[in-house]
Amino acid sequence: MLKGLALTPPVIGRISIGRVVERNGKRLPEKDDEFTLTSQVQNRDGWVPHPMDEALRQASPGQAKLRSLPVRLLFNDPALNLRAQYAMFDRGTGRPLCVGNGEHCRRMTSAGMQQLPCPSPAGCEAAPPGHCKPYGRLHVRIGDEDALGTFIFRTTGFNSIRTLATRQQYLQALSGDRLASLPLELRLRGKSTPQSYRAPIYYVDLVIRQGLTLEQALDAARQLQQARSEAGFDQPALDEAARRGYAQGAFEESDEDGMSVVEEFYPELSPPAQAPAPTADVVTEAPPGAPASTRPTLASKLGQRMAQSAHRAPKIPAPAPQ
Repeated sequence: MLKGLALTPPVIGRISIGRVVERNGKRLPEKDDEFTLTSQVQNRDGWVPHPMDEALRQASPGQAKLRSLPVRLLFNDPALNLRAQYAMFDRGTGRPLCVGNGEHCRRMTSAGMQQLPCPSPAGCEAAPPGHCKPYGRLHVRIGDEDALGTFIFRTTGFNSIRTLATRQQYLQALSGDRLASLPLELRLRGKSTPQSYRAPIYYVDLVIRQGLTLEQALDAARQLQQARSEAGFDQPALDEAARRGYAQGAFEESDEDGMSVVEEFYPELSPPAQAPAPTADVVTEAPPGAPASTRPTLASKLGQRMAQSAHRAPKIPAPAPQ
């Protein structure tokens, strides 16, 4: 096996709550208020929809928008389903440059890969503002066609990362380590904050599937785990294989996916506003030898001198010598 290559769960589709649109010749991210399932193929119009997207919409005819997805998790260990780090990418190539957890980081430097302290984005001197963000990837199963194929949900939102991590830990604890057997669903929730200027922002939650009580879901998980065990399904061995695969590489995101990640989640920040150009009433004398284009006009000189003379005391002529 190739060294330095992280083995991540197989991805057969994407889950997004936004898109990239073109405005004034620039491709910019735009948030949405519903889920969209896409394939991993793009055309001129963006990501090609996955057939599962239309199937789920037809299965919920009363819903105007797709705001919940029936899912199962692939692993019992929450840290294997949700991968979350602080991450910085090269904006030109999409190549990962640094990933950290707030304590330690792996950073690509001129001297090669190094393990360094990670002070988090707010205190990192190596990352310009907006270049390093919390970056999460959640792998879930949708449907039963591919037992190991996952849909990936990417996010740089604190709300989604924190909620998904917390829900998984709670569900794993109360289910007796049967997280991968629970019938769950991803649900889109909204909230308003002062930072959003009271406008709604959306984040992703992980809950028991609609129509089931917690007790019913726990009973279904127990039965599914028993059936899998009798069929020879070794969940602990699957978790361990995934853990080893993640540990093989310094970065889990490939260069091919990196450009799409940068475009959608790490857009260029707007340049700071520049000071207005000087107007005629503040133009000063150009130094001798300056180009004619930089010299003030006669009208600006007169206006400037008149303004100055209004605040200047009259001069008293010196007395003539006796």
